[in-house]
Amino acid sequence: MPVPVRLQLRTEDPDNVLWPIMGLYTDYLVRGRYGAKRRRRYTASALHFGDWLRNEGAGPGDIDETRIGSFLINHLTTCSCGHPVPRGLILNRAALNNLLRVLRAHNIVAAPAPDAIEVELARFDAKMNEIWGLTQGTRDHRRRIVRRLLREQFGAGPIELGALTPNAVRAFVLGGAGWSTSTIRVMGGAVRCYLRYRALLGHDVAHLHKAVPRPAFWRDAELPEALSGADVEQLFSAFDRPCPSRRRGYAIVRCLADLGLRSSEVIRLTLDDIGWDEGVIRVPAGKARRSDILPLSPPTGEAIVDYILNERPATPQREVFVRHVAPLGEPVGRRVVQKTLHAAYARLGWDRSRVHILRHTLASRLVNNGVPMKQIADVLRHRSIVTSAGYARVDVARLSAVALPWPGAIA
Repeated sequence: MPVPVRLQLRTEDPDNVLWPIMGLYTDYLVRGRYGAKRRRRYTASALHFGDWLRNEGAGPGDIDETRIGSFLINHLTTCSCGHPVPRGLILNRAALNNLLRVLRAHNIVAAPAPDAIEVELARFDAKMNEIWGLTQGTRDHRRRIVRRLLREQFGAGPIELGALTPNAVRAFVLGGAGWSTSTIRVMGGAVRCYLRYRALLGHDVAHLHKAVPRPAFWRDAELPEALSGADVEQLFSAFDRPCPSRRRGYAIVRCLADLGLRSSEVIRLTLDDIGWDEGVIRVPAGKARRSDILPLSPPTGEAIVDYILNERPATPQREVFVRHVAPLGEPVGRRVVQKTLHAAYARLGWDRSRVHILRHTLASRLVNNGVPMKQIADVLRHRSIVTSAGYARVDVARLSAVALPWPGAIA
C-alpha cells in the first residue's frame, strides 16, 4: 500500500540552513495547539523554504516579507524539487509567516523599521483618537484604506502630497466598476478624514477634498430591513443540525438577535462582563464610547453556558468566544461572526449576507410592541434618540392608521 504524500513530507534535515531554529518553530506550533498534521506540513514547508534560501545564498537572518513573497511567487509556482513538498499557496504563506514571527520573537530577525507611510499612519491614528474620538475598529479600517491610497501613489518612498492629484483621488475612491455605492461612501469617508487631518497640519488640500466623490444616499428612502419572528426562530433552528462550532455559533446569534450587539461588541465580550447572579451583561465600550448594562435573557444565558461548558476550549483568555482551530483558544475576530451568520443563512437556503439585520430586527420588534423610543435608544445604545427614531417607520400597523388615502383612488 503506497504511503500517503503527507507522510512522505520531510520533517527532519540537519543539513538545512533552518534546522538550528526548527526546535523554536516546533515549540511555537505546539504552544499554539496546532494539530500534528498541520505541524508536519508547516515544518515541511519551512524546510523547503530553507533549501531555497541556501540556493539563494541566504540564511535565517536574511528572511523578511520580501524573501517570503519571492519564494511563494517565483519558486513555489514552478517548483521542481525532487522530494514531496506542500504545494498550497495559502498553507505555505501561513507556515512562513509563522516562521517569521518566531524569528522576530527571538531577535534572530530584526523587526522592520517603519517607513514614511507607516509613520504617517501612526500619526493619523493618534489624531483620529485624540480629536475625533473614533473607535479602534473605525481607525483600523480607515488606516487600511489610506495605506492603500498612499502605497499606490508613493510606494515605499516619501509622501509628496503635492504630487497627489484630484484625478488620482477620485479614481481611487471610485475603484472598480463593480463597487457599490456603500463601498464608495466608505472609501470616500476614509480619504476625507485623512485630508482633514492634513488640513489640520496646515497643508492646502482643498482641491483634493473637492475631488472625493459623494455618491447619492437617501437614508430614509427605504424601510429598514428586518426579519420576522418566524424567520428569527428559523435562524435559531439552523444550529439544531450538526455544523462546525455549533454551540459557539448559536450563542453568537443569540447575542446578536436578543441583545442587539454589534459584531465588534460580541468579540470583545469577556467572562467578567457577565453577571450571572444579577442576570445582566455589561457591553464593553465600543462605538458609543461607553459601557452599558443590559438584561441577560434566559435563552441567551443558557446558550452561552452551553458553549462554555461543552465546546469552548480550555484557554487563559477571558474573551467568551475563542478560536476552535490553531492558534487554539485565542479570541475570535469579527470575520468569525460574519462567517457564522453566512453559514447559517446558507444552511437555510437564504440569499442573505448582512449581520446587522439582527440588530434592526430587535429594534423593529421593540417598535411594533409599543416600547417607548427612549427605551429603544437605551437598548440599542444610541447616543441620540434621532438615530433610533428611524425604526418607527417599520411600525406598519400604526402607520396605516394615520395614512391618508391616495388621491384619485377608487372607493
